Amino acid sequence: MTESPDGSARVPSRDRRRFPGISSRSYEHPADRSALVALRKLSGFDTVFKTLSGLLPERSLRLLFLSDSVRVSDQQFSHLNDMLRDACYILDLEKVPPMYVNQDPQPNAMCIGLDEPIIVVTTGLVELLDEEEMRAVVGHEVGHALSGHAVYRTILLFLTNLAMKVAWIPLGNVAIMAIVTALREWFRKSELSADRAGLLVGQDLQASMRGLMKLAGGNHLHEMNVDAFLKQADEYESGGDLRDSVLKILNLLPRSHPFTTVRAAELKKWAASRDYQRIMDGHYPRRDEDKDASVSDSFRDSAAHYAESVRNSKDPLMGLVRDIAGGAGDLGGKLRDTVFGGGSRGGQGGANGTDRTNGSEA
Repeated sequence: MTESPDGSARVPSRDRRRFPGISSRSYEHPADRSALVALRKLSGFDTVFKTLSGLLPERSLRLLFLSDSVRVSDQQFSHLNDMLRDACYILDLEKVPPMYVNQDPQPNAMCIGLDEPIIVVTTGLVELLDEEEMRAVVGHEVGHALSGHAVYRTILLFLTNLAMKVAWIPLGNVAIMAIVTALREWFRKSELSADRAGLLVGQDLQASMRGLMKLAGGNHLHEMNVDAFLKQADEYESGGDLRDSVLKILNLLPRSHPFTTVRAAELKKWAASRDYQRIMDGHYPRRDEDKDASVSDSFRDSAAHYAESVRNSKDPLMGLVRDIAGGAGDLGGKLRDTVFGGGSRGGQGGANGTDRTNGSEA
């Protein structure tokens, strides 16, 4: 239960389910959860790096936001303060993290910090979203705080920056790129986890969808449609040929967040799942059970998720992977068709004399 400065209890502004003692494991994406469970099992891991926090810019960032941003409170951005308290109440986060509004036209939000998390939202985001959409974003950032993403992200970014300084070592660049690629893959999965936390807080799937659409297309809801937006995600996954699959990977590698249409599709899928319904019914892992969580079970769940993703993916590259794994007979023909987007061979058309390219562009 969170409290206002006068000691009175604060409750959500409308009736929402609350999740006492909820563990972040209940909403974390399998790949995110396996990494976090493993890190939590390393006794003293984050304590050591908190001791080294003087090497990190965290103290400087705190002073910067304190001096050059607006701290959310009952006196400043009080509606955001109410949302923040509501989110902490619903997810049972006892200590409400400080929250700042920073002047920046780019819509963005983040949760950082080692000793304690800080939430920062930009004016561009505040001006873009309505109340329920913003509530989902605040819940997203509180989800980061509850998962410990702020701690582990800061630690891993520190390790990455440290490793970059020794990139002159032979093969150092190869090793660094492997680390950076792995980190970004985890970052992207942690964003999917936080989107789920935002839904648990807002408990309004349409608001979450609208917020993601606005991040992609701006404040023009009258020009956008959720179903059409989700169709883009399906077209993105299934369209094109092997060349497009490679371009998708190259486009995604430098990003810390998944693409917005993909986030919307993933969240809608989770909202329709049995896992989400069980949480809403009050059946979820408790925080006091985190210490007993199995690392091997978490990694098995993560591996199973990726295997299922390959099995169910409509992406041409994943289809080729399935064919190879299944020992496809005409592998050469399948590879040729996948690369060139259909059955066109040797410049010949299909049975009716037309060129069959499976809908892909030349």
